Amino acid sequence: MRWLLGILINALLFVAMAGYFEGFEVSSFGSAVVASFILSILNVLVRPILIILTFPITIITLGIFLFVINAITLMMTDRLMGDAFNFEGFGTAFLVAIIMSIANLIIQKAVFSNNREE
Repeated sequence: MRWLLGILINALLFVAMAGYFEGFEVSSFGSAVVASFILSILNVLVRPILIILTFPITIITLGIFLFVINAITLMMTDRLMGDAFNFEGFGTAFLVAIIMSIANLIIQKAVFSNNREE
């Protein structure tokens, strides 16, 4: 249930951020849900490999390079989705990755911390 809620939250974030960034387009909420699903699969399969391969640079940059890895997975999602989910360039994907990471952190603290206390 938590995974499905995370996919829906990411889809809402995609739609919201597509309205703010001219270089980021999402054709519909349905395509945002599919993109969020693809991103979650990439985060399970590809992201750990990228983290291991770039571990030294991640240590040197004190973890900031993880935003680059998140942007890379967003760009991979862009390639898999075609025209329904599109980034104009890596810079836009990088900004969206930063905002999504911060928003997901805030949302997870607000939504999921209340469930642990009960």
